[in-house]
Amino acid sequence: MTRPEQQTSSTPSRRTVLAAAAGVALAATTATTAHAAAPAQQKAPARLVDNRTWTTYTDWRSGTGHGTRAFAGARPGVTLAKAVGTTSYTDPHLNRTADWEYATWTSPVHTLAVPATEVIASWNAHTPAGTWIQIELQGTYTDGTRTPWYVMGRWTAGDDKDVDIRRTSVDDQSDDKSSIWTDTFSIDDAASGLRLVSYSLRLTLLRAPGAKAAPTVWRLGAMGSDVPDRFTVPASVPGFAGELAVPRYSQDVHAGQYPEYDGGGEAWCSPTSSQMIIESWGRKPSAAQLAWVDPAYADPQVCLAARSTYDYQYEGCGNWPFNAAYAATYKDLQGVVTRLGSLTDLETLIAAGIPAITSQSFLKTELTGAGYGTSGHLMTVIGFTADGDVIANDPASHDDPAVRRVYKRREWENIWLRTKRYNASGSVVSGTGGVCYLYFPAHPNPSQRKALAAVGVR
Repeated sequence: MTRPEQQTSSTPSRRTVLAAAAGVALAATTATTAHAAAPAQQKAPARLVDNRTWTTYTDWRSGTGHGTRAFAGARPGVTLAKAVGTTSYTDPHLNRTADWEYATWTSPVHTLAVPATEVIASWNAHTPAGTWIQIELQGTYTDGTRTPWYVMGRWTAGDDKDVDIRRTSVDDQSDDKSSIWTDTFSIDDAASGLRLVSYSLRLTLLRAPGAKAAPTVWRLGAMGSDVPDRFTVPASVPGFAGELAVPRYSQDVHAGQYPEYDGGGEAWCSPTSSQMIIESWGRKPSAAQLAWVDPAYADPQVCLAARSTYDYQYEGCGNWPFNAAYAATYKDLQGVVTRLGSLTDLETLIAAGIPAITSQSFLKTELTGAGYGTSGHLMTVIGFTADGDVIANDPASHDDPAVRRVYKRREWENIWLRTKRYNASGSVVSGTGGVCYLYFPAHPNPSQRKALAAVGVR
């Protein structure tokens, strides 16, 4: 069985190329069992990932703004202060052209510690009705040439067609060396040795002309990686045993619901996983936010998550940065897309109370107990057994109680971390190479900060 969220014949995007609190009143995620305070120390593998994020007042002041204002406070950010111009945008999904006033902020050039074959941007923002943001990336290759300014996403939290644009990725972006696949910058021929060695990110903040509301961005960054081609990965040694209390939601109970948001069921693994983690931090949508959902539907918050992450170009809810951005619409949460290098990294996070959403693809025979195969699927990792096996909330389950699964450690780490695999027809296709989303407090406590730093995230 395939996950249309990750692969459909109609969308030539990432789904065909790549099989995410001190000082804050957040509800703590609790460990229901714990047999060790932290993962056992192992020799760390060479880092294959570079994360750079702009989050502090100093960070925002380091960039170049035109019409934007950096601000300090409990959650520093950048906002549109005074428009520097007006631009016309034709929304391809509404067939409507409108004028928008805008301001821009451009990051300093970041030199990648790991010259990259792939880069994924992510951001956290507040976009009141009638406002939106565009995120772009421009980089320099190892041969000294530069990429064009690639659009990595056009984002708004709202979807009121009378005042908002449709959030969207942008297809058909390429030079003769790299391409954008939905949300991922990718070197076209990694075997050539060409890599991206540095990049800048540019924010454009937009609103209706004369409006007072303004978008605000609290977090902006990108993850660059150079994960080598591999069908298998080295086995890790179990270190931490424990399980976090995370709600269980099934995507399958939503099959056929809201076809305008890709129809539930197999298509909703990403927003279902996102909603589980968001609620593990004590955050839920309001009754007003759920008022549009058919009252006959179970778990209406999953329907909201699907609607709020839907990418109108991708025609699905599996855009990785859009899911992270959705999580950050909840008070005092932030989200990031990254890659991890081992199950030891996941143990480090779980030990600090931080669950993770992971992306993997596999044949039915490759993951004992799953009962399905998939070209791309998201699930949440919430703990580890005493034997080191993975405890996951797998939304590909017939109902909510069946969501909790235990998967064999060696099988699970291989299907998650590999970059190459054989599909059911015997063809070589790609794997996700350790992609995950992380959602955590805007102000992590000391143990959370330490764990995030250990996996390269701040």
